[in-house]
Order: sequence, then C-alpha cells, then structure tokens
Amino acid sequence: MIKIIFFLIIVFNILFAQQTPLEKSNFTKLTSHSELSEFIREVDLTSDLLKAEILTKSPEGRELFAVYFSKGKFGEDENKIKVLIFAQQHGNEQSGKEGALLLIKELLKPENQYLFDKIDFVLVPQMNPDGSEKNQRRNGNGMDLNRNHLILTEPETQALHKIFDKYLFEVTMDVHEYWPFGEEWKKLGFRRNFDITVGAITNINISEKIRNISYQKYLPFIFNFVNEKGYTAFHYLPGGPVGVDYLRYSTFDINDGRQSFGIQNTLSFIQEGMNGEDYNTDRIERRAKSQMLGMLGLIKFSYDNKDQIKKLVAEERKKLIENKVEEKVAIQLDHFSDGNKLELKLLSYYSNKDTIVTVDDFRSVVKSIYEVERPKGYLIPKNLSELKQWMDNHNLFYTDVKLKSSDKVEQYFIDSIGTVDFERDTIVNPYVSVNEVTDKVNLSEYYFLPVKQLKNNMIVIALEPKSMLGLVTYKQFEHLLKKGEKYLIIRVID
Repeated sequence: MIKIIFFLIIVFNILFAQQTPLEKSNFTKLTSHSELSEFIREVDLTSDLLKAEILTKSPEGRELFAVYFSKGKFGEDENKIKVLIFAQQHGNEQSGKEGALLLIKELLKPENQYLFDKIDFVLVPQMNPDGSEKNQRRNGNGMDLNRNHLILTEPETQALHKIFDKYLFEVTMDVHEYWPFGEEWKKLGFRRNFDITVGAITNINISEKIRNISYQKYLPFIFNFVNEKGYTAFHYLPGGPVGVDYLRYSTFDINDGRQSFGIQNTLSFIQEGMNGEDYNTDRIERRAKSQMLGMLGLIKFSYDNKDQIKKLVAEERKKLIENKVEEKVAIQLDHFSDGNKLELKLLSYYSNKDTIVTVDDFRSVVKSIYEVERPKGYLIPKNLSELKQWMDNHNLFYTDVKLKSSDKVEQYFIDSIGTVDFERDTIVNPYVSVNEVTDKVNLSEYYFLPVKQLKNNMIVIALEPKSMLGLVTYKQFEHLLKKGEKYLIIRVID
C-alpha cells in the first residue's frame, strides 16, 4: 500500500511539474528565468524524447537553453527534417517564451509524438533572458538582438548561429510580438487585431522556389490551421497607419532572425503575436496559446511536407555552395506596389467589431534598385582583426591567398558618401568607382574569402560598400568607409 501511494505521489508530481509556470500561476504571472530553468530541467528528467542543453550565458550570466526533441540521436537520421524555433529575442515580447513552454508540454503528449518519426526539432524558448527579467526590448549589453544577426557581436546570437551551422536546419521560425495600440492608429479609428501574424522571407536573393512555397503553401496552411482552432492569423504587415503611410511585407534586411537563415536558402519565417497593452500580462493566456498554436502548426507543416522541403532546400543550397547562382546580387532594394489593393480586416475603435478597410498603398513586391557582379571572392586585410572575428563568428571558410593567373583583382575608391532611404530610415550610400589593381598586391597580408560556400549571398551583401544591408551601415564597421580613400576589402573576379 505504501509503495502504491509513493508511486501515485511521483506520478502526480510529474504531471504537475509538466504544467508550465504560467499555468501554475493561473495565467496571472509571467515566467521568470529561474522558473523557466526549473521547468526545462524537470521535463528533461521526465521524458526520453527531449534533452536540454545550455547554449551559452547572457551578458548578465543567465543561461540560454536549447531543448532537443528526437527519437534517437539528434541529427543522425538524414531522412528526418530538422526544424528550429527560437523565441523572445525582444525581452518585452513575453508571449513567445510562454508559448514555447506550452509547446514543450504539447509535444510531450502521446498523440503528438508521431511528429518525431520524421522530425528532429530544436526549441530555444528564450533568446533574451536579461531583457525578459526587466521586461525591456534589448539584451544586457543594450543590443537589439534582432538587428544583430549580421554582425554577430552578442553571445546570444552567436550561440544561435553556431547551432544552426552545426545542424543546418531546413526550417526555422523566429517568434516575436507586435504592438497594435499606437496613437496614430487610434486617430484613424482602427487597429490590427490578429492573434498572430506571420511573415515569410522577402529578400529576392533567396531562392525564388523557396519563397514560392512559403507564400503559396505555408502561409495559407498556417492561417487555416490557426483559424480552425478558434484564433486569428494573417500576414505580418509593418507600416501604416492606413491612409497615412504604406503597408508592406516585412523587411528584406538579412540582419534579423528570419532572413539571416533565409539567405542560406532555408525555409524561414517570423511569427508575431499581438502584445498586451501593458507589455505584461494583459490577455497573456490567449497570447501564449495562440503563439503555441502557430509554432505547432509549423512543425505539423514540416512533417506533412518533409520530402518536398528537404529536397528543395538541399537543391537550392547546393547552388550556393557550387556558386551556380545568379551572376548579379541585389544589394539595394525597395518595396513597390504591384497595382493591387489589399482588403484588410481591422478592429474598429468605434464599434468594437472587425471592419474591412481597403489599403490603396500596399507595397507587396521587393525589387532590386542596385546590383553588383558576384565576385569569386574577397581579399580581407589581416590587420583588420574585427573582420577576421566576423568571419569566425559566421563560421566562414577562408584561406591564405593563392590566386590563379586568370584571376583579376579590383578595388573600390570612395568618391563621396551620400545617404539613401531604407524603410523610413536614412543610411549611408557611398558613391564609388572601381578599378583593376595593377600594382602588385602583397598577398601575404590578406585572407581569401571565397563566395563558393553556403553563405555565398550573405558574404557579398555584407562586404560590398554600397550595400544598404552591409557591414558599413553598422557603427562597429563604419570606419571601413572613408571619403577619398580606397575601400580596404578587395574583390577577386574570374
């Protein structure tokens, strides 16, 4: 009898432990980092399906956890599709973290474990524990993590890219919250009211075939999946308010969590749940559950379309690695209208009901406004240690320089430095001339960084001086751009 009681107590404790901290508080208190840590360690002990790992520590010393779901050894079965979801890069967007913890509980249910017959899945439930504890956007170093995926200066983003480089996930999702309560929208009398909004990749250097499956197959699927569960979903559309400013799909920049992986021909998405008016517990139960459903939907879509996605991603990544891609790389882009209007469902402040509003200025198409010829690679000065660190952080392949007799070397000269508008922001736009280098270059002073690798497009976009998405647009690298001087990074062409 005592043994039976003891067994029942253990079972009860396990079941109760698998309640998330938010559930234990009856959805009245946000999960602290210590509670998140305890929850993850508890579920790690109770299930053979998952394993927890500490990826790194934040600037203030808090652990970043990755939770691996796999039947067998993770990454060993090449027939499985690998999926990565990460949440709460912005500390004041709490529902991503809460939804991620609910997802762990959901995936451990017996009826969902079939998913791992075809999937190896990694979940990083909280990218920014320092910001979360203070309910503030930035991390402990004052950095916006979702603008750090190109320069990779922060331990959190470095760790995320390290795990991506190790497993090369075919599918990724970055989970955020949007805030629809701005004063300009209130003046209009309407606001966005979708439980979740989803954005696909928009940078046109990414494989068109991958962009097509994102828009034509996944987005219709996830909108229907979420709607069937009693929640609402639509495209993630920054901009507005309607009639005051244009609406568009999300940025084409490659410095965020979605496009930094998408530029490597990954099926990659951003999911934005609706925040609360207090950036805290307002409507947190619905917010967390809808975020969980969106994440679960991505996993189910990956399961149902495993073979198609794996084949497509492998083919399109091979083109990057073998450099069998477009000769031109778009390094300045903009949003344009295709002439069609958008019928957008908004919540009316007057009637408190959903109302259809026509958006005349909907810029749904991204086009190139400046391109460069794709080089064979770049000569990186060895004395620029910050560039070597950048290459190492991105796990890029580079060597000492050994040029062929047929290779040509050319170098930019910065004639002057102007500005260009980039999604309502003003950034540098240098005027350059380019000349073949005829003087003998001391090759021992350079590394050779070939573009013939998976991060092919990223390398070109990052290193070209006129790139509106490049390193020179960041404070840490602005010294590379000096008026009246040569640009120190040299192009090698066939």
